[in-house]
Amino acid sequence: MAQPLSLFLFQLALVLFAAKVGAEICQRYLKQPPVLGELAMGMLIGPYALGGIPIPGIGPLFPLVASQSGPVVQNPVSNELYIIAQVAVIVLLFSAGLGTDFRQFFRFAGPASVVAIGGAIISFGLGLAAALLFGVANSFASTEALFAGAIISATSTGITARILKDIGKLGTPEGITTLAADVIDDVLGILTLTVILGLTIGSAFDPLAALASVGKALGFWLALIAIGLVTAKFISRFIISFQVVGAAVALALALAFFSGGLAEKFGLATVIGAYSIGLALSNTKLASILAKPIETVHHLFVPIFFVVMGMLFDFRAMGDVIIFGLVISILAILGKLLGCGLPALGIGFNVRGAMRIGFGMVPRGEITLIIAGIGLTRGLIPREIFGVAVMVIMVTTVLSPIVLSYLFKKGGEGRRKPES
Repeated sequence: MAQPLSLFLFQLALVLFAAKVGAEICQRYLKQPPVLGELAMGMLIGPYALGGIPIPGIGPLFPLVASQSGPVVQNPVSNELYIIAQVAVIVLLFSAGLGTDFRQFFRFAGPASVVAIGGAIISFGLGLAAALLFGVANSFASTEALFAGAIISATSTGITARILKDIGKLGTPEGITTLAADVIDDVLGILTLTVILGLTIGSAFDPLAALASVGKALGFWLALIAIGLVTAKFISRFIISFQVVGAAVALALALAFFSGGLAEKFGLATVIGAYSIGLALSNTKLASILAKPIETVHHLFVPIFFVVMGMLFDFRAMGDVIIFGLVISILAILGKLLGCGLPALGIGFNVRGAMRIGFGMVPRGEITLIIAGIGLTRGLIPREIFGVAVMVIMVTTVLSPIVLSYLFKKGGEGRRKPES
């Protein structure tokens, strides 16, 4: 076991080093959010670029790893590195939940639902239309069309939370609305995947079984929020009662990991569980106690997630679908701008605020990868479509921090009636 361990440690060392170098270059010299540098460095050191070049005595530092589920795909990162990245995104969303204004979140939960549903519907429809237009699918009900729609309908809560945190706008009305809509959008994305799998796998679609899966996932999410709110003060007092140094952050993270694991078991993304429990604790004394130690853990782990995200980009897999990938990326942006921005105008935001929310909903990430990865490993979509999904992630994630930073730096209220 020594050889796999040493390789993993070399990989982890390079990922952390590359993350901080890329972030420094972006923040100090390019005046852009650090996340862009982390993504770019991931692309540079990944298996499809420098990481695939053999090193004497070691071999490639980031070799492609054969999928354990079959010969369909070679994974660009090892299971160990992928798991560390998932731990990182749980830390990110838990800290984002802790840092969210509890009352403001529930004040904007209703408007956020409208924003999320609008963005999901418009994006899904544009994905279906593009798949038909480019001959990727032969009907709206085909597997390729359904997955093309699902791939661009799901927003990334993790990436959006990081961008808003980097530019210091997580607590604004636009930031809270966007993050709440992201969480709802993630739920919608997982529910959409459940229905698509029911339509595409097996001899016949069982609507009752699909409805039961949707109900189970949605019921768990609502139950987790309710239980978290009811028990938050008890949990806070219990954790604070420990006198061992570091107990608060360790026990809080244990709760975040447990909630993420439960969400995964009930068919939702881990980030939804982590954010929900963080939000429940945000209105307690524990949240202020955790602020600094969680920030330290955040700076250690979270950059790993974004470097790993960059490593997924396969330049060679695009091939003949590069034009389709660019069109889908543009439609992914337009889908959220129109589907989220227009409803935002109808719920009290001005054009400036609607643009901020629209671009805040643009990044695609972990849910898109989950949807595309399941489609690929089950043989429901070709590798080229998976490449298109990764391209959408990269284009939207690189563009969003630049535009969002600009929109917020211009200043001005995002609501038609300024907050009192």
